[in-house]
Amino acid sequence: MSENVLVLDNLVKDFSGKRAVDRFSLNLKKGEILGLLGPNGAGKTTTIRMILNIIAPDSGSIRILGRTFSEKMKNRVGYLPEERGLYRKLKVSEILSFFGELKSMKKNEIRTKGLELLKRFELSNYLDKKVEELSKGMAQKLQFIITILHSPELLILDEPFAGLDPINIELVKDIILEKKREGISIIFSTHLMEYAERTVDGVVMINKGRKVLDGNLQDVKSTYGTKFIKIKYDGNSGFLATLDYVKNVKDYGKEMEIELENIDLKDRLLKDLIGKLSLSSFRVTEPSLNNIFMRKAKEGEHE
Repeated sequence: MSENVLVLDNLVKDFSGKRAVDRFSLNLKKGEILGLLGPNGAGKTTTIRMILNIIAPDSGSIRILGRTFSEKMKNRVGYLPEERGLYRKLKVSEILSFFGELKSMKKNEIRTKGLELLKRFELSNYLDKKVEELSKGMAQKLQFIITILHSPELLILDEPFAGLDPINIELVKDIILEKKREGISIIFSTHLMEYAERTVDGVVMINKGRKVLDGNLQDVKSTYGTKFIKIKYDGNSGFLATLDYVKNVKDYGKEMEIELENIDLKDRLLKDLIGKLSLSSFRVTEPSLNNIFMRKAKEGEHE
C-alpha cells in the first residue's frame, strides 16, 4: 500500500498572466481514494488536465505509476472529464467498441465487459440505441462505463456524481469502493461532500490554485476538535443564533451541526434545546467534511 501511483511536485500553471495552479503537490498511493476538493475556479480541473498531459505545467513535475506520462500509459489510466462528451450519432454498442479499441481491448473482451457493465447500470436494453436517444442521466452512466471499461490501474474522475439521481450516485460510489478493494488508485473531485466523506481515504483541498488542506480524512477532521454537536430535529431552530456560547450553526433542514465555544457546554445546550425542539438525535461529533470545506473556502475569500 506504500507505492506512490501519482506524485505531483510543485505544479505551476498560468493563463494570460493569472496563476491558476500555484506550487501544488500531492501523493496518491496504490489502492487509495483521494478527494480533490475546492470551490469552482479553484484549479481542480486544470490540475487534472495537467496530470493527463492535456495541458503542460509551466513548472513542476508529474509522475504516474512511477514514470512521466506517455501515450502507452493512457491504457493504464481511466479519465472521466467534467465536461462529458460522447458521439451522439453513434449507438451505445459502437461507443463501447470505439473507446474499448482506443484502450487496446480485444473485441470479445469489450463485448463481455461492456454487457456486464450495461446490465449493472440498467442500460442493457439500450445497446442499439443512439446516444442522442438516451436521457442525460443515461448518457452520464455510459460515460462512466467507458471510463472503467478497460480496467485501469488509475482512475481520475472529475465530478463523477454530476447529473446522476441518488440511486445511481450510490451505484457509482459502490463501484468506486469496489475498485479500491481491487487495488486501483482513484482521485476524484466533487462538490458532494457527503459522498466524498463516505468514500475517500484522504483529502486535498485547493483554493485559488493553492493547497490549503492535505491529509488523511480522519486526521483532518480531528484537527478541528470535537466541539461539535450533531442533532436531528423538528421545529423552529432560529433561537440558536441568540445563544452566546454557540459559535456556529450549519442547518440542513432536519439535521443540524452546532459548533460550541467549548464542548463542556453540551449539557447546557441540550437543556436549552429540550422543550423548544423535538429531538430524535443528539451526539458529540467531529465536524463534517462539508463544514470544513465551507470554512476553508470562506478563509480563502478573506485572503
